[in-house]
Order: sequence, then C-alpha cells, then structure tokens
Amino acid sequence: MPAESIIVVKLGGAEGVDFSAICADAARLLAAGQKLVLVHGGSAEANALGEALGAPPKFITSPSGYTSRYTDRKTLEVFLMAVNGKVNSLLTEQLQGLGINAFGLSGLDGRLITATRKDAVQSVENGKRKIIHDDYTGKIEQVNTALLETLLAAGCLPVIAPLAVSEKGEALNVDADRAAASVAGALKAEVLVLLTAAPGLMAAFPDESTLIRQLPQARLPEALEMAQGRMKKKVLGAEEALQNGAGRVIIADGRAANPVSAALAGAGTHIQ
Repeated sequence: MPAESIIVVKLGGAEGVDFSAICADAARLLAAGQKLVLVHGGSAEANALGEALGAPPKFITSPSGYTSRYTDRKTLEVFLMAVNGKVNSLLTEQLQGLGINAFGLSGLDGRLITATRKDAVQSVENGKRKIIHDDYTGKIEQVNTALLETLLAAGCLPVIAPLAVSEKGEALNVDADRAAASVAGALKAEVLVLLTAAPGLMAAFPDESTLIRQLPQARLPEALEMAQGRMKKKVLGAEEALQNGAGRVIIADGRAANPVSAALAGAGTHIQ
C-alpha cells in the first residue's frame, strides 16, 4: 500500500466543528479511492458530561504556556465515557449510515498508541509552580502502524479516540492534535489535516483577515509564539508530524462545507 495515498484528518472536539459535513466529505473522498484515517477530540462532550456527573473539568497551564485537562482517575473515567464511548460511537454510527465501514477504536485498543505516563506534571497557578502526581496523561512514544495498515487493507476507515496505553497497561489521556500528528508521522501520510473552529492560524487572533496561508516549516517556532490557546497544540502537532515523516500539514476550518476537500484545495494554513 503506497504510504503517499493516506490522509489523516483530525476532527476538533470544540463546539462549532461540523462532524456531519466532515463525515459526508470523507465519504466522497473514500468513494474516489482516497485512503483516510480519522482522529477525533471530544473536549466539549467531556466537559458537559463532567459537569453533569459533578466532576467539572479542571485545566492546568504548564510553565511553557500550554493548557491541558487535569486528568485524575475520576476525570479519566469521564473522558473514557464521553470521548471513547459517546463521540467515537456516534461518529462511527454516522459514517456507517453513509455506507462507510468505519472501525471505531482508541489508542488503548490493540496497543495502537503507546505512551509514557507522566510521573509528575508541573502547573502554574497564580504565578506559583505546583507539582501534580495523580495525573493520567501520557507522552506518546509509538504508534502500531501494522494494526492501522491491517484495518485499511480490510477496507475499514479507522476512527481513533485520543487515548493511549502505558507500558503497565493503564489508559492515558493524550492530546488529540498530537495523537493525530503521531499517527500521520508513523504512517508517513501525504497530508495531516487539522480541522478546528477557526479558518487556520492567524497572525493577530481573532482577526480572520490575518490568516496565514503558507507557512514554511522553518517558521514554526515563530508561529508557536503567535498562536493563542488551543492553536499552540496544533502548531506543535504540525511540527511533530513533519519531523516524523508526514508530507505536509493543513490547519483548516472544520465549520465549512466540504472541510477536508476545501483544505486540500487551498483553504486554511498550509505548512510544509
């Protein structure tokens, strides 16, 4: 199977991203013979379920300015229910309804994504550094490409929830953008498309007229300084995907019609 024929698409978990439009677009691309792998987030669903179960989400900011979900064991179980249970199953159902043999799984299944559990996570609160020890987040180490290639060869569309497995077999929460980047790099994908609730990377967020259309890889450190909030993780993911063997990365609008096709046709921020 030629690696250049694979496109990895990451569906943002933020509100506003149109999963139905993405699924319909994926169906068209698959019908045209394109091989796809989907990786999804689910932060909005996890937040809503956490609130409903009396375990509202907590977010921590690292000393380098990245925000992530604080994941103790209870939060991890909420995340499993919302993201692997609901979001993954509903996406798979929607794709099956379009006649696509979608195969929902998480990085925990078949040791698809292995990661090292972070022994201690540093957080900055009110200018003070804190060390957190009961966190179930992981640093991705490896992707089981043989498993993905088996699914693709069987005519399935892998739909991956952002979880990983530790060497001890623990479920770990991993960032969905970086999970997609790891999958794209491991498969030597032609393109990684990161779909989000924004038109791409903006030089002066939230002014959409400052959209950066082309970004050489050499300018990614500068882009990281420019990126705000969740966009930082996307820029970091783009860098990791390119370093690990993906051909190019597009950060594009997941709220648009035919979002994947539009990105491939030039919409969004193209990084190569």
